[in-house]
Amino acid sequence: MTAQLNDCDLLKLIAQDNVPAFETIYDRYSKSMFLFAMNIFKKREICEDIVQNVFIDFWTKRKEVEVKQLKPYLFQAVKYQIFNQLRNRKISDEDLTRLTIVDISMSITQKLEFDELQELINIQVNKLPTRCQQIFVLSRFQHMSNKEIASELGISVQAVKNQISKALSFLRKNIVLEEGVLYLIFFATTF
Repeated sequence: MTAQLNDCDLLKLIAQDNVPAFETIYDRYSKSMFLFAMNIFKKREICEDIVQNVFIDFWTKRKEVEVKQLKPYLFQAVKYQIFNQLRNRKISDEDLTRLTIVDISMSITQKLEFDELQELINIQVNKLPTRCQQIFVLSRFQHMSNKEIASELGISVQAVKNQISKALSFLRKNIVLEEGVLYLIFFATTF
């Protein structure tokens, strides 16, 4: 049941000591966290320990820490554990090089994800009905207030609010669907 929930909903359940929600997050992210660690250490036992330590800390601090975005939080925690491992043992130049490459790669990946999301939003905005698109662009891209938009277009503030709400609903629905399709395509071709 919890497998269909998004990260935000799972975090709320975990704060209420919901073990199945925690297990869902573990199942969702542990493999990619392990692979991330393996890119640096190439030692299975150390990488398994790192992932386990992250999830133990996460469960222990579930009521204290406010997590806004789960995936970046978990991967940052893996990175922190990696630094601890490097600090506590003799550091090889090879390990440092791999860590630097992975860090650069993560930055590039985040930039690409942002650019892809921006492009996805632009595509979906262009699919909006003309008036709805016009109002949404004035509001979100040109940063005009609802009152300014209403005045410029000669419509009521409520009409502006309704169009923005309609646009946001459309975008939420279509971007989530498209991301799901992209996710499936990506993982179907990589494994």
